[in-house]
Amino acid sequence: MTTVSSHILDSVTGGSAAGIRARLFHCDGDGGKTPVFDVFADTEGRIHESVDSGNPGDEYELVLHSADYFSRSMPDMNDRSIVQSVVVRFVMTAPGTRCHIPVMLSPHSYSVWWSK
Repeated sequence: MTTVSSHILDSVTGGSAAGIRARLFHCDGDGGKTPVFDVFADTEGRIHESVDSGNPGDEYELVLHSADYFSRSMPDMNDRSIVQSVVVRFVMTAPGTRCHIPVMLSPHSYSVWWSK
């Protein structure tokens, strides 16, 4: 099993994006996507899920629902968030590895990087 994890940070408040929805999809070669997990970040803005990694080189898509998060945490931002979701496409290199993808987000921007 491979671990997919993330620490999602709210750059507006300087804290964690607790409760943000995170979905992982397996991408096939024809543009289709198969759901792998659908979770909400814990109180520290973290997700940590074990997944069957399939074949080395398989592509995945992590989707963070940022507009929904900001509409709950900052109601005055309703309909003003231009970033509706953060989508990170990545390749799992080998079974049993850890894929940690930290993200900093705001209603209008985000930053993502890879961490082991």
